[in-house]
Amino acid sequence: MLEAGYKDRSYLSRYNLSLELFDKFNLKVSDVIPLRDVFILVTDRGDKILKKVDYTLEELKFIEEALSHIKDKFPRVLEFEKTVEGDIYLLDKGDMYCVMNLIKGRECDYSNPIDISIASRGLGELHKASEGFSSKLSHKVGKGKAIDSFLRKQAEMKFFKNIAQMHIGRNDFDKIFLQWVSYYEEQIEESINMLKKSSYYELCKEEDKITLCHHDLAHHNILIYEGEAYFIDFDYALIDLKVHDVCNFINKAIKNYAYDIEKARSILRDYSTVNRLEDRELKVLHGLLTFPEDFYSIARDYYTCRKDWEEEVFVTKLRKKVLAEEDRKEFLREF
Repeated sequence: MLEAGYKDRSYLSRYNLSLELFDKFNLKVSDVIPLRDVFILVTDRGDKILKKVDYTLEELKFIEEALSHIKDKFPRVLEFEKTVEGDIYLLDKGDMYCVMNLIKGRECDYSNPIDISIASRGLGELHKASEGFSSKLSHKVGKGKAIDSFLRKQAEMKFFKNIAQMHIGRNDFDKIFLQWVSYYEEQIEESINMLKKSSYYELCKEEDKITLCHHDLAHHNILIYEGEAYFIDFDYALIDLKVHDVCNFINKAIKNYAYDIEKARSILRDYSTVNRLEDRELKVLHGLLTFPEDFYSIARDYYTCRKDWEEEVFVTKLRKKVLAEEDRKEFLREF
C-alpha cells in the first residue's frame, strides 16, 4: 500500500476524520489509511475512499452526471456513496467530503507495454460510452477553445519572460528559462498555426468526435484489474474532442520514456481498435502534441507561485524538461 508523501501529509492533516462524519455516510470504520491526498476507509461495507473536495458543488455534480451517463456502457469508473440523506457529498465545517467505492487493481505501469495496451483500449471504450453527454457549465466544455487557450498561454509566456528579464540577480531557474523560452515560443506559434490549418473547428461540430475527457491520465488514475482498465479521479474532466484526451495520455505515457514513438503508435493502434480516429483528428492531435505543455506549466507554476515547492525542485523539473527536448523534437518529427 502506498502511503502519503510529505506534500500530501500536510494536506491530509486538514481532514476531519470524525465518527460523526462516518455515521452520516452510514459507515462503521475500523481503520483509516492515507493514500496520496485521500484516505482509504476500511468499513463494514467494504473498503472506501474518503476525499475532501476542493471545487464547487456544481463541478462535483458535473462529475456525478457524467459518470451516470457512462456507467451503463462502461461500468469501470468510480462510484459515489450516498449519505443517509441521499446526497453524494457532506458539508462539514466549511469543507466538502465525498466517499467512493475503492476499486481493486494496481496502478498502470507506463513502462509495461501490456498495461499501455489495456489502458489505450479502455480509454477508447470510456470515450465511446460518454458520447452524447452535455453540460451547461461553460468552463467544463473545452471544445472549440484550444486555439484561444494557446493564444492566452502564448501571451502568458511573454509575461513570464518579462518577469525573468527584470530580475537583476537571476537565479538558475531564470537562466534556464531565458535560454529556452524563445525556442518554446516558436513551438507555441507552430502549434497554433497547425490547428488553424487543420479541421479543428469542423471536428468540434461533429458529435461523434466529442466526448468526456478525463484530462488527467497520470498512471495512478488508471487501475489495471483482471486485464481491464478502470478510471478514477475525474476532478479535471471536461467535454472536448476525444483527441484532447489522447494527447494527454500520450504525453503522460512517453515523457519519462525518451518520447518513444513506438509507444505512441501502440496507443493509437490499440485505441483505434475500439474507437476509430480519422486522419483529420490525427492532424489536430499533432498540433496539440506540438504545444510545449510541460515547459509552459512549470514556468506558470514558478512565476505565479502556483505551487509551494522549494526552489531546487523547480530548477530540477525545468532542467529535466529541457534536457529531454531533443527526444521530444525527434518524436514530433516522426509523428
